Amino acid sequence: MTDPVSTTIALIDEANAKDPNQEPDASGTLVAKERLYSERMSEWLERFEPEASDALKIAARAQHIERWTSPRSDYPEGRSGYKKWRANLGLYHAQRTGELMEQAGCDDALIDRVKYLLQKRSLKRDTETQCLEDVICLVFLDYYIDDFATKHDEPKLIDIIQKTWAKMSEKGHAAALNDVQYEPGVLALIQKALSA
Repeated sequence: MTDPVSTTIALIDEANAKDPNQEPDASGTLVAKERLYSERMSEWLERFEPEASDALKIAARAQHIERWTSPRSDYPEGRSGYKKWRANLGLYHAQRTGELMEQAGCDDALIDRVKYLLQKRSLKRDTETQCLEDVICLVFLDYYIDDFATKHDEPKLIDIIQKTWAKMSEKGHAAALNDVQYEPGVLALIQKALSA
C-alpha cells in the first residue's frame, strides 16, 4: 500500500508541474516554476530540519501550490493589496493541499495540521510554523534575491532584507549567514541591511 504522505507529495508535484511559467533549474533546463520552487523548499527543509514531521514536509512542498492561478496583479497596488493577496493565497494553499491530502488518504489530524502551518499560524510561537517560515526565507535568499537585486534600488532591497530577517529565528539567521552562497554585491547589501 502506498504511503499517504508520499502520495500527497506526488499529487502536489503533479499539480505544480502544470505551471505555465518556466524557469531554468540547476542544469539550465526549463521547468515549471512552482514545481522547481517546491523542490527547493523540500531540499532546504531537509538541510535545515532533517527530523521534520510529515506535516512540515507536506507544508513545505505545498507552500506555493498552484500560485500562478492567483497572480499579484489581480489585487490593488500597495501594501494593503499585497497583504490581502498573501492572506488569500494562504487560505487557498491550505484548502487545495487539504483536498489532495484527503485524496491521498491522510487522516484529519494531519490535514488540519498542514492547513495550520500553511496559514502561518502562531508564527514565532509554534516551532513548526517558524521552521516553515525560516525555510521560505532561506529559499528566497538562496535562489531569488539575486533576481530581486536586478529589479530594485538599494533602499528597497535593504528594506526587503530587513523584513525577511525579522521573520526568521536565530537558527534561520545562522543558516542564512553560513549556508547560503551570495553574489558579492548581495552579500554586501545584506551586511549593510543588518548593520542599519
